[in-house]
Amino acid sequence: MSSIHLTPGVRHMLLATFWFALMNLAVKKLAHLPTMELVFFRCGIASVIGLVSLRNEGVAWWGVNRKLLFLRGAFGTIALFSFFYTLQRMPMGTAVTIQYLSPVFTSIFAIFILRERVRPLQWFWFMLSFLGVLLIKGFSDGVSWSLLGIGIASAVFSALAYNMVRVLKQREHPLVVVLHFQLIGALAGAVSLFWLWTTPSWYDLPYIFLMGLFTQWGQDNLTRSLQSERIARVSVLNYLGVVYALFLGFLFFGEAPDWKDLAGILLVLAGVILNILFSSGPAVPTVK
Repeated sequence: MSSIHLTPGVRHMLLATFWFALMNLAVKKLAHLPTMELVFFRCGIASVIGLVSLRNEGVAWWGVNRKLLFLRGAFGTIALFSFFYTLQRMPMGTAVTIQYLSPVFTSIFAIFILRERVRPLQWFWFMLSFLGVLLIKGFSDGVSWSLLGIGIASAVFSALAYNMVRVLKQREHPLVVVLHFQLIGALAGAVSLFWLWTTPSWYDLPYIFLMGLFTQWGQDNLTRSLQSERIARVSVLNYLGVVYALFLGFLFFGEAPDWKDLAGILLVLAGVILNILFSSGPAVPTVK
């Protein structure tokens, strides 16, 4: 066991969870718009930002590993739609809690897709963090089985997308990986507009823009994190998004945490820190 180091992968994941927490707030403000319309706006705005960023860096946007890029984009789009759908129809904390199953699924898939090794004790730290998330928000009695299933599907497809990001490590520029997800999401969202469209109000426009901006920043940091660290080491940091959400909820809505929230935060942080400590060591070979 070695000391904790704030590696680039850890720093990027911390930033990613923060940007996604802000994005969740924007999505909740836009709950009156169709889900795929939000996917279209989010991915469309982020695509424009991504294309400009790639042009500034002199990197070709189309990439080389198009099959893997498509899979990353398709998995990510399904996960995004599922999450937005639950976020619009559940309490925000409940939807986020269910989606935070993704690090567990990510590590499980990484065993088979990337041949990464997860130490037995790390599973305990994963469960400790997850118990902390449940203690903070728990599951609402009013959530139907269908909504619960959609929420779990979001976590599963997020995990598959994260593994595709890891497979593409050193094969594609991080911004290219992010862009293909946004392009596929924007295309799928655009097709849906022929059937579902609600004209946004002027009040909605700032939230729509910020949703896309926070998305791009979050995806950029997430991709850089997953391509610079073993998944088992950084994926559990997603749980810190709940801590960010509690802080933002108190700051903007006056939602003061009770003792269960505070106890949950301690469990989340304990699981994250202990996972970082016990996962330190040589990287496990991945698929070439």
